[in-house]
Amino acid sequence: MRELITVSGERVRLPDPDRLVHLQFRRFAGCPICNLHLQSVVRRHDEITAAGIREVVFFHSPADELRDYDLPFAVIADPEKRYYREYGVESSRRALLHPRTWGAILRGGALTALGRFRPPAAKQEGGRLGLPADFLIDRDGSVLAAKRGEHAYDQWSVDELLAFARTTERA
Repeated sequence: MRELITVSGERVRLPDPDRLVHLQFRRFAGCPICNLHLQSVVRRHDEITAAGIREVVFFHSPADELRDYDLPFAVIADPEKRYYREYGVESSRRALLHPRTWGAILRGGALTALGRFRPPAAKQEGGRLGLPADFLIDRDGSVLAAKRGEHAYDQWSVDELLAFARTTERA
């Protein structure tokens, strides 16, 4: 059992004895690609919670860059990438070069330019080439499912997450 501290000071237990935990590893605060994906999670957060899942999202940005985001789930600052290393979440040049990333770059960039998303800091200590990852953690701490992205927009959709949770309930 470990206790994580969110950017707002909330304590999050991992594993959570009462529900599944979806660990998301994102890139950095203000990442247009991450913002695009996280909005789908925000829109369906009530549905995710009703399925017995707690969202915990890691960024490799300092806490002061993450505090102003109004997100309905736990946000963990990991600028030293301690948890990224622990879970084998990597960076790669291919993060932004994969063709499946280009649409997300354009949409996320356009929404940032229009003021819908806060722009990222000019300098990213943890770099800009991070890959996303998702882990579904059971109440006992075991990893029920995992995905390590092959490019910057390669993560579970909310539908995939909910399907994993349903499969877990039946098992």
